[in-house]
This record gives sequence, structure tokens and C-alpha cells, in this order.
Amino acid sequence: MVLDSTGLKVFGAGEWLETKHGKTSRRRSWRKLHLGLDLETGQIECSELTTDDIGDPSAVPDLLDQIDEPVHRFLADGAYDGAATRTEITQRFADVEIIIPPPKTAVPGPEAETNPTARDLDVLAIKAHGRMAWQKSTGYNQRARVETQMGRWKSVE
Repeated sequence: MVLDSTGLKVFGAGEWLETKHGKTSRRRSWRKLHLGLDLETGQIECSELTTDDIGDPSAVPDLLDQIDEPVHRFLADGAYDGAATRTEITQRFADVEIIIPPPKTAVPGPEAETNPTARDLDVLAIKAHGRMAWQKSTGYNQRARVETQMGRWKSVE
């Protein structure tokens, strides 16, 4: 499973009239499309359309509610990084591998030496071998498939 989101501009009659008659633009409205893609089939397994003020981690519970099949691998970009997202995923899916890059400023937790979390291991691996090596070793680069899917959705008129 790969999660990602993108902003979508909402067009309405008001904007069409503004464009046609050359009036100054008012504030345009935006929505955020969150998609969950199955890496094996390429199918969209979950989706959520929210207002632009909803953060990516806040959309995760509603997205996961739509998934009936077990998830063994979960990839998302750094916007989803955080304990709340990781806890939500591990509570719903047993033995799931979570691949979310921590930010560049991330530091291992206080128990990283004795009882490291998966995030601690990611932080340590990135510090030891670099971000690109971590991406290659974890398969994070497969996330590009959802980026392609987003591009397809945005090009449909």
C-alpha cells in the first residue's frame, strides 16, 4: 500500500465568469485528494477528498477504514511521518512493514540503543549510509508509482 495526496483546484461558475470577462480573481478553493494504491495490482484501494486544511496524517484513519485486505507493506512520504500514523497502521495490520522517511532533522528516540523503534532504525540507517541508500534498501522508490497515478488523475479534464 502506498499513500499520497495532492492538491486540486476547484473550478466553479464564478471562476469561469471571471476568466471570460477579465475580472480580478477571487480566492480560489482547493481540495486535497488522498489516494491509497495497491503496489501489486495498481488499483486504488482507498481515497478521501478533504479540504486543504486537513493534514495528511489526519486523513489516515478514514483511508484505512476503506481497506479490507491485509497490508504487509506501507509506503508514504515524509508528510505522514509521526507516531500517530505509525500507531494507527500497526494497530490495524499485523506484521506490517512501514516505510516512511523521517525528516532530515530527525534524531533517534531516547531508547534507540536498547529498544529501538522502526523509526529509530530508519533514522540510524539514514545517518550511517545516507538517504539514497536507505531509499534503495527499503524499496521506498516504489512510491513513485502513486506519483504517476496522481499525475494521471490531475490530467483528466
